[in-house]
Amino acid sequence: MAGRFEKNPFQEEQEEEVNPFSDPAVRGKASGQSNYGGGSFFTTNPGNSRLSPLPPEPAGFNFGHDATIDIPIDTTTGGRNSKDLQRKERELQTKEAELRRREQEVKRKEDAAARAGIVLEEKNWPPFLPIIHHDIANDIPIHLQKLQYTAFSTFLGLVLCFTWNVIAVTTAWIQGEGVKIWFLALIYFIAGVPGAYVLWYRPLYRAFRTESAMNFGWFFMFYMLHIGFCILAAVAPPIIFKGKSLTGILAAIDVVGDHSLAGIFYFVGFGLFCLETLISIWVIQQVYMYFRGSGKAAEMKRDAARGAMRAAL
Repeated sequence: MAGRFEKNPFQEEQEEEVNPFSDPAVRGKASGQSNYGGGSFFTTNPGNSRLSPLPPEPAGFNFGHDATIDIPIDTTTGGRNSKDLQRKERELQTKEAELRRREQEVKRKEDAAARAGIVLEEKNWPPFLPIIHHDIANDIPIHLQKLQYTAFSTFLGLVLCFTWNVIAVTTAWIQGEGVKIWFLALIYFIAGVPGAYVLWYRPLYRAFRTESAMNFGWFFMFYMLHIGFCILAAVAPPIIFKGKSLTGILAAIDVVGDHSLAGIFYFVGFGLFCLETLISIWVIQQVYMYFRGSGKAAEMKRDAARGAMRAAL
């Protein structure tokens, strides 16, 4: 087999390669060693005109001057961080134990209130400014919800009647009827709305919720006063300031002759008070039928008899 570096007989004659270091003078200079980075840069072989490969050099970025860099580790910082973490963990455990203790205390109070029959009420009405608790769907038995909603509509109807009464009387005052009737209409509204809620609507709500005979008694007494007032307002007899502080039929007839716009408002108010009276009469009839049928009437009589006996003794 032919050698690896033997000449190819089929290759054309070429000029002999010219080695610039073939000159003895140049070769003499090149035979010296160049200390760069601690090793020879290149060497020449006198017997061979080709350059010999450079010896491998260790890879480094400091050109052979690598040095070990010692980075001191601050053990005190690690210990301090560990102590801080332990302290924060203890604080979190303390807060968690305190929250757990408060939750148990609140639950204990709620259980005690439930056993005592105390109902915790969350204020949720009106939605834009919650000032009272009102949740018929969850508080009132399902067979009484329709009646409770109707009673609630009479409460809202009374609010509408008083509001329209203020508007109508304000119109009459602007058209020359005097300021006294306007002040009376405003007093009706300020006293009538919260008074109706406290005196008869809330007792009915609690009566349906807890089946309390006493609350039924309060409701009947003040709801009859409510119906009487609605009848008085629908008629508006000339008793106080000629009756023009209420938008009844007589006041509407009196006002419409002098002020047509105020007279129309008074007639609308008369219709609202009439509708309020009719619905209120239906509500008290239905509540009384339930009161008699549920046996609360006999219970109320027994309670009244016991109270009278205790008072006599």
